[in-house]
Amino acid sequence: MGRAFVDLSHVVYDGLITYKGFPAPIICDFLSREASRKFYRDGTSFQIGRIDMIANTGTYIDTPFHRFEDGKDLAEVELSSLAEVDGVVVRTSGMAGRAVDRDVFSGLDVRGRAVLVETGWSRHWATDAYFEGHVFLTRGAAEYLRDEGAALVGIDSYNIDDTEDGERPVHTILLGAGIPIVEHMCNLEMLPLSGFTFTAAPVKVKGMGSFPVRAFATIPI
Repeated sequence: MGRAFVDLSHVVYDGLITYKGFPAPIICDFLSREASRKFYRDGTSFQIGRIDMIANTGTYIDTPFHRFEDGKDLAEVELSSLAEVDGVVVRTSGMAGRAVDRDVFSGLDVRGRAVLVETGWSRHWATDAYFEGHVFLTRGAAEYLRDEGAALVGIDSYNIDDTEDGERPVHTILLGAGIPIVEHMCNLEMLPLSGFTFTAAPVKVKGMGSFPVRAFATIPI
């Protein structure tokens, strides 16, 4: 049996704006190929890059520490909840309104699974439209996913919460239950509803709660 991979991550590039008002990453050479030549034999050169960015850049994962001071950080979250997790897709693109409520997930077996919510919002990525009027989950949806034992929740929207609600109930409920969140995903429309695994492992950094990931699905073929 073979495998197909579907990349669910946006490209991070110099100048990318993920959140309006937050700084874009700066990507440059720390040591250029030309400058490195003096350290090696003729014909040998290397590039050592440098990136300065905030943690919430591109497609990234939130761990409990992002919301809670005593929550697990990037270095503490178990790989079992980040790698090769059985996945399910919930398609909400085309629905009326912005709020994805608990009834959308009703009857879906989410226990131990990565629940990926396809809203279609990723079509606005890297445009001004991405920052306004995005689709989000409700408190009730978060409570349902927590109570039904979801392992991870992802979304292809600007934020899993309504950014007009300063309480951030979805982050609070999911991260409070130890359920990681992956935001700013893409290509969810390319996935089947089930029958795939999901991986989104960040760098193992102590004292940080969020970091970009290379999120992808693996589909048996």
